[in-house]
Amino acid sequence: MFSLTRRILLQGAAAAMVLGLAAGSAKAEDTIKIGVLATLEGAFTVLGEDSMRGFELALQQHGGMAGGKKIVVVTGSSDASPDSAIAAARKLVEQDKVDILIGPLSGSEGLAVKDYAKTQPQVTFVNGTSAAQDTTLRNPAPNFFRFTTDGVQWQAGLGEYAFKDKGYKKVVVIAEDYDFPYSQVMGFMTDYCKAGGHVVNKFWVPIGTKDFSSIVSSIPDDIDAVYVALGGADAVNFLSQYQQAGGEKPMVGGSITVDQTVLGSEGKRKDYLIGTPSAGPIADSWDNPAWKTFVADYQKAFPKGFPSPSLFAHGYYVETEAVLTALDKVKGDLSDNQKALRATLSSLVLDTPTGKVHLDKNRNGVADIFLTEVSAGADGKLYNKVVRVIPQVPQTMGMDEATFLAIGPATRDNPSCP
Repeated sequence: MFSLTRRILLQGAAAAMVLGLAAGSAKAEDTIKIGVLATLEGAFTVLGEDSMRGFELALQQHGGMAGGKKIVVVTGSSDASPDSAIAAARKLVEQDKVDILIGPLSGSEGLAVKDYAKTQPQVTFVNGTSAAQDTTLRNPAPNFFRFTTDGVQWQAGLGEYAFKDKGYKKVVVIAEDYDFPYSQVMGFMTDYCKAGGHVVNKFWVPIGTKDFSSIVSSIPDDIDAVYVALGGADAVNFLSQYQQAGGEKPMVGGSITVDQTVLGSEGKRKDYLIGTPSAGPIADSWDNPAWKTFVADYQKAFPKGFPSPSLFAHGYYVETEAVLTALDKVKGDLSDNQKALRATLSSLVLDTPTGKVHLDKNRNGVADIFLTEVSAGADGKLYNKVVRVIPQVPQTMGMDEATFLAIGPATRDNPSCP
């Protein structure tokens, strides 16, 4: 694991400089120590690698400094399981003594780290891309902040689009069996069921599933589409096996299922994915100067990265930008259990590559969401084309809070519209 982490961190000059600082080239009072927790092991390794690129790019653009102090970086690695995330967080906080922790990446990890944050009031925790709904919606930690919104928000508008524009009246769901896909499925079904759609069955699989043959054979013929919320190697394995088995039902994609971490992989029939609708926090083709600059900066810094930054690179970039911007505003003041820093984070209106973001009362992001369809560029590479932008989506999806909370938490069985 160390060699992998070291390889990622050494991809840019800024990271090399930061590692040098970590070796003791600056006095402790002139530094701020930031821990970065990402999935650098397991089925989501490729996601974690790109998240580190996003972190490194933000730090590089700030010259390795914030609040007038040098940033020292310590990296923690997990495998997307809550236990591994907590073990890594404990090391970063209790042994490495980081001042701020950025991460984790995956949904169930975020719930676990949120609860751990409550036991460490001296440290400020800022999300990576973990997008389980209840990381912030229910029983939030006062020292945990999320600028990257949640998995329910990421699916805003997709269900209605799939039903009304694509004509998909009946679907089955295939998703990983943990908290982030529960949130994604809820976000999709909130609009889809309201529009009149039916989810006739849900197939839940563990992270790291390699054999999807039993699920592929169980997909009924009388459906209109398959809603897929799988990430990384799981998405690639399912898509390959479904196509090999002759599957032809169109797909509706969860946010990470048609992310560049999947679209950029080899060995898939590209014609199958073209036209797949999805929604999420980014869109590869967004015609906006800030996004274009971000993509160009990413491509320059990481020529061996993806054709366009993944939502994981984008997410860690945004969260790191929030941290460094807030540290600048408070001039690096971490006194009184980081009171000034947290107040600044709570009130921060952040300009990001995908628009403005601010936090709600639960310290969860309110941001623009992008409804997209997979398309092929002139070079043959797949990308997510913007269909429309849903502005400033709140965590309650436009409902009043009481009505939204009455739906209940996202689970395997909730919501339901068979």
